[in-house]
Amino acid sequence: MADALSAESQSASGSSNQENVFNEFYHEVKAIEHRDSDLTPKQQIDRLTRPGATYFNLNPYDVLKVDPDTPIADIKKKYRQMSILVHPDKNPDDGERAQKAFEAVNKAYKTLENEEGYKRCKEIIEEAKDRVDEMIKQKKKQLKKEGKPQDVPEDDSDKVRQFFLSSINKIYITISQFNRHS
Repeated sequence: MADALSAESQSASGSSNQENVFNEFYHEVKAIEHRDSDLTPKQQIDRLTRPGATYFNLNPYDVLKVDPDTPIADIKKKYRQMSILVHPDKNPDDGERAQKAFEAVNKAYKTLENEEGYKRCKEIIEEAKDRVDEMIKQKKKQLKKEGKPQDVPEDDSDKVRQFFLSSINKIYITISQFNRHS
């Protein structure tokens, strides 16, 4: 009788383990689908020509959808992939917007492949990191002064990354506006 209960228990835990493995696999597949869902030409053209694209497309890393730490060889691969997706010849039904998107992708890559442009972009990245670090430091200092716990939302790595990327874009916009008024 004890053997039957043990076998039933093992069968149930085996089934539960299989279910966990399946759920994990399913979530991975969904994450891949979500990640790759923006790889359609229409979605990329929409992203690169959306309202406000003049400012959104200032950051070459955003345009090419690469991390600022991505090596130039991988940036080149991503550029090729993106340029094929949005190329006007591949999107004849949306040629005008495809041309604008293609130009944005081309400009972003040219900026990063050029040594001076790449160096300038890296300086902007460093400035954004410094701003984020300083902002977190100031928030914690203020909380300490008030006698409150020094936990800030920016301690979460996803929120830090989001704030960091936002800071990069703000710097690009500030530079663009300064250059426009000079």
